[in-house]
Amino acid sequence: MEFAQGESEGETEAGTQAGTQAGTQAGTQAATQAGTETGSGTGAEVEPGTARPGGRTARVRAAVLRAAGDVLAERGFAHLDLADVARRAGVGKTTVYRRWGTVTGLVTDLLSDMAQQSVPRTETGSLLGDLTANTRLVARTLADPRQGALFKAVIAAATCDAKAAEALHGFYAVRVEEWAPCVARAAARGEVPEGTDAHEVVRAASAPLYYRLLTTTLPLDEAAADRAATAAVAAARAGAYVRDA
Repeated sequence: MEFAQGESEGETEAGTQAGTQAGTQAGTQAATQAGTETGSGTGAEVEPGTARPGGRTARVRAAVLRAAGDVLAERGFAHLDLADVARRAGVGKTTVYRRWGTVTGLVTDLLSDMAQQSVPRTETGSLLGDLTANTRLVARTLADPRQGALFKAVIAAATCDAKAAEALHGFYAVRVEEWAPCVARAAARGEVPEGTDAHEVVRAASAPLYYRLLTTTLPLDEAAADRAATAAVAAARAGAYVRDA
């Protein structure tokens, strides 16, 4: 969802960490969490994108995910083809078909990898400061030419493909969960009413930026990010996001 400036993610919660070395490190970390890939001849079914940590497997995964992101950004979900991704990544198409199976399996793994690479939350001591850090990160991610186009492609795919939608929802669930503690701490400090739904506040902060990306040609700059954060804080303080009893 959000990525640090110059990582081209997205936010990046935009751009992603670029380069084979950065991709390899991210792939190694993700592969460790995913578990080991079942060896050939075991007869066990392998989930899309699962792999042994480190080594060639991690390098292949990083190259394939990078190529998939490039295709999404350049041509959109409708033109994402496993054979084309394999060619771009410089790996055998049999490897790609065996590990990811479908384009939606590949997109799911890409979004999972992006969520793991996303920049952690910033805690400034005030809700406005925290949400401003969030919205500026989101704005930088969506303003990045590659990352903005990638998110547009995945969002478009989610409107017509159930598995793509599930993958996108999973990505944002991870990013919202990362930033929700900022709102919980603000409630503990008395900045917002008790019972404020932290997840709703985080969603409200970035929502105007996605609307701006998808429906206008207006710039996604710091001014837009700051307005979004200020509006979300004002609504939260007024009790707009207090959960129903």
